[in-house]
Amino acid sequence: MTENTGGRRVRVRFAPSPTGPLHIGGVRTALYNYLFARKNGGDLIFRIEDTDSNRFVPGAEEYILEAFNWLGIKFDEGVSFGGNYGPYRQSERRDIYKKYVNQLLETGKAYIAFDTPSELEAKRAEIPNFQYDAATRMQMRNSLTLPADEVKALIDAGNQYVVRFLIEPDREVEVNDLIRGKVTINSSVLDDKVLYKSADQLPTYHLANIVDDHLMEVTHVIRGEEWLPSAPLHVLLYRAFGWEETMPQFAHLPLLLKPEGNGKLSKRDGDRLGFPVFPLEWHDPKTGEVSSGYREKDYLPEAVINFLALLGWNPGDDREIMTMDEMVDLFNLEKCSKAGARFNYQKLVWFNHEYIMLKSDREIAELFNPILESHGVKAPMERVETAVGLVKNRVNFVGELWDNCSYLFQAPTEFDEKSLKKWWKDEAPKTTAELCDFLEAQPDWNGETLEPKVMEWIASKGYATGKVMNALRVTLVGAAMGPQIFCITDFLGREETLRRARRAISVLS
Repeated sequence: MTENTGGRRVRVRFAPSPTGPLHIGGVRTALYNYLFARKNGGDLIFRIEDTDSNRFVPGAEEYILEAFNWLGIKFDEGVSFGGNYGPYRQSERRDIYKKYVNQLLETGKAYIAFDTPSELEAKRAEIPNFQYDAATRMQMRNSLTLPADEVKALIDAGNQYVVRFLIEPDREVEVNDLIRGKVTINSSVLDDKVLYKSADQLPTYHLANIVDDHLMEVTHVIRGEEWLPSAPLHVLLYRAFGWEETMPQFAHLPLLLKPEGNGKLSKRDGDRLGFPVFPLEWHDPKTGEVSSGYREKDYLPEAVINFLALLGWNPGDDREIMTMDEMVDLFNLEKCSKAGARFNYQKLVWFNHEYIMLKSDREIAELFNPILESHGVKAPMERVETAVGLVKNRVNFVGELWDNCSYLFQAPTEFDEKSLKKWWKDEAPKTTAELCDFLEAQPDWNGETLEPKVMEWIASKGYATGKVMNALRVTLVGAAMGPQIFCITDFLGREETLRRARRAISVLS
């Protein structure tokens, strides 16, 4: 079972690097960790892996936190959340890592290497497909080939070095993956990974990751498929430290694939096809480039979350629309797919429409009101709410509401040519004027009672219903569009309906 932790509390982590904006694939990884933690009554940790100081991008950490806040993915501890296992930024844990580097060196599980970049490049040129391993390490400048006093002298002289993990060759390494089952590789395909760099006195991802997961009592590592090749190395590191009993269970999620063609989803795909690959808009501090985000493109966070949840996981039935609580209740890693999940961005548009329909008219009205105000319209919230209820079924995004209901707040000043050509025929001014006189004479202005009376009047005149009603619609809306005509007249009221219709007759004549 996925929650088998030997009696320990379930603890998972999401650990991004602050090297730029958060990719939508990272959002999905965080979401699956969140669902798993909540399903099993556990904790979700937010850790920052910033050991690669050369790739650090100012503002990236803040961006990631803001993205999760918008998406509604809540962490229990970590950077900006506090907790008992900190610090949660790897750059603040140097002394902790150094202790474990020394432990590996003292037990002969790692060694110091002084090879310069030029020496490594020369060796790559000399040996095809060179990797630093059992077959080549004795040809290199390291503590396995140099006398101990020379090693000490080099370190004392300030020569830069790295610490490499000593991989024993020809050992079968098993990784029991909760999604992919048992994965076995031979250790001879692994190189002696760099675990620590003296240049910045920081560990690499591989060592920091293992140490942090152990010390923070992480029980499950749920991450993208791209990290699967690292899993055997991490298993060997756990063994090297003697931590087999507390080794977390691994689960490697399927890749997010391009909407079309082969390969994993990239920013280039989004730029080419016109959809974001980041949750929020990103302003690159180095290049000034602006990349679009789902929030700024008017997507609802609930729609994004629901869409992502189903990219690589299914609840076991045909349901698609689910609240976060429902997803938590249904989530199971064993229902995750091994195969990559194609990113159908058009399906996300469908989800957004469905969530607009699920939200109350008041909720959508509150989102729409700032757009109204930007067009110079100030209306009571009750009136905005009524307008939203009339047209929200016609839009995929809140931002589209203005184009679909502006006429409810502002009389049209222009009229759609196609609508005029079809419905404003020679007899239209006369029949519309007669209809205005009939409407003005009605004592009760209510669509439910007006409609049968108008239909009866049209029949008594021998007019075509479609021609009369669509001509009226054009005068009120400016085009042959919108909800049921008597919903529009109810919203506008007697005075505004008649004013618009008679003005249009004058203008169009």
